[in-house]
Amino acid sequence: MGARFARIRPIDVDHARAALPRAFGRPMGERLVRAALLLLALVYLGYLFWYFNVSPARLYGGLVSPNGLFVIIGQMVSWHGMADWEYGEIFAALGQTIAMAFIGTLIASVIAIPLGFLGARNIMPLGVLRFGFRRLFDGLRGVDQLIWALVFVRAVGLGPLAGILAICVSDIGSLSKLYAEAIETAEKKQIDGVRSTGASNLAVLRFGVLPQAMPLFLSQALYFFESNTRSATILGIVGAGGIGLQISERIKILAWDQVAFILVLVLVTVAVIDTLSKWLRLKLIGREAARG
Repeated sequence: MGARFARIRPIDVDHARAALPRAFGRPMGERLVRAALLLLALVYLGYLFWYFNVSPARLYGGLVSPNGLFVIIGQMVSWHGMADWEYGEIFAALGQTIAMAFIGTLIASVIAIPLGFLGARNIMPLGVLRFGFRRLFDGLRGVDQLIWALVFVRAVGLGPLAGILAICVSDIGSLSKLYAEAIETAEKKQIDGVRSTGASNLAVLRFGVLPQAMPLFLSQALYFFESNTRSATILGIVGAGGIGLQISERIKILAWDQVAFILVLVLVTVAVIDTLSKWLRLKLIGREAARG
């Protein structure tokens, strides 16, 4: 190895440097530009810290003050008077949250199927209509569920109906986009095979495209149901019903031990739903694959 490097002459290094200058280091001008950009980013970051009043003293006070984070955590892990807690209201609200997520996801997944076909490139030949449907999907899913919840709370009043509508509208945009992409991945051979039998366009969609896309439809709908169970918790805080309302009420009276109990219930519920969804997804996808 040493003998090999010994044969490299200085003139060879000069030739290599002339041919590939960036391999031996970046030019001075580029390094100065990089340093200036880094300095500008640091200055901007410092300005943001000053603008939002982010300081070590404030952070430290937020941790150790009488109402600080450490005190809240201590109250969360110190459960007392559990016999007097209103378990009936808590579990009823948790069931309401699960129902909101299920109904909203179910309605959205059903509506998203025809919309997905209308937004798929291999199904909708008219580019203008396809573009319009795709932008509709972007508009629906571009607004957060929390914003939709505030809108529907104003429109239909407090309660789970507002939460169901918020989940439904938001998921229609997201699921329609995902369904359209799943439809676009359908194999053309199976579609052509159904069409060769003289089937109508509707029959081609039903027997040539839908069986291929259905496992993905089911998988995505189940995932959204699990995700919406978490989202429905937040929607309840703004008045859209469910367990979030129970959390909000207990935060107002500083009942942090009950808040912690509710959060544990939500985590366990989401974990159970996630496990069941995975099991059901594997069952359904495996069954569809066996039929194919």
